[in-house]
Amino acid sequence: MHRFDVDFYDFQGENLEALKVSYPMLLPQETPDSIWMKKIKDKDEQELYNETQKVFKKINKIEEELTDLFKHIKYYSPKFQSPNVTTLLTNIDYKYRVVYTNSELFISLDAYLGKDHPFYNDYPTYVKENNTKERIVVDVANKIIETKTQPSNNRTFLAKMIQEGRKLYLLDLYLPFTSDAIKIGYSKEKFDWAVLNEEQVWRYFIENKLLYSTDTKLNQRFLNDAPFSKFYLSEDRNSPGRIGHMIGWQIVRSFMENNDVSLEDLLSYKEEEIFKKSKYKPRK
Repeated sequence: MHRFDVDFYDFQGENLEALKVSYPMLLPQETPDSIWMKKIKDKDEQELYNETQKVFKKINKIEEELTDLFKHIKYYSPKFQSPNVTTLLTNIDYKYRVVYTNSELFISLDAYLGKDHPFYNDYPTYVKENNTKERIVVDVANKIIETKTQPSNNRTFLAKMIQEGRKLYLLDLYLPFTSDAIKIGYSKEKFDWAVLNEEQVWRYFIENKLLYSTDTKLNQRFLNDAPFSKFYLSEDRNSPGRIGHMIGWQIVRSFMENNDVSLEDLLSYKEEEIFKKSKYKPRK
């Protein structure tokens, strides 16, 4: 792992030319040195760096977790090549806190300082829940999974749930020792609600004839990041957002338990076929 954050902020620009050689993607030659020097000496930038160092002075555990992740991916996908890993700061750019290409992986450590860190005071609670160092390896795995799963032409609500369920099932394989709550990004309370109410959620989808609906409003209600899912019931605020992901996950798990198929089959099967062969029954 390469610590661009340390190399950039610790030396106050003394080694700028050497850094350009080491990190050409992050320090392009056409950008004037004055821009980098201003950034290095900026008080807010230095505060951000100092706060990050309090949490990530040492990153041995992250290295171990990523090494284990890459080994698991390699086991299931022998052609996978571990990327070069670089840590950096991006002024808490939540949307791009992990960036992955086939050969490079960038991790914004300032987005993982802990859900109670004052830097995140203005963030919604459901977002802050995942601003923890435990989520780094999950976010990395998810970025790699995105490159292994193809979008579907099937626009039904059921198909979209199963698409997300496939991704979560890959997390099961790649991160076998990570808790389900961390994998899906729920607090303990929200996760417990999702497990306890699985049958009621499924019944709601069936009774309201949502499975084969192509209404895009269902994305906002049950698939997109949100503080809670929208059933339009008094219980809503106790629910987690993205409850459709949770249901899709259980359908795919049931499919893999009840069918002797390979991972490649899972990724290539049509969503409708997965559902029919899953014999899915929600937990009561």
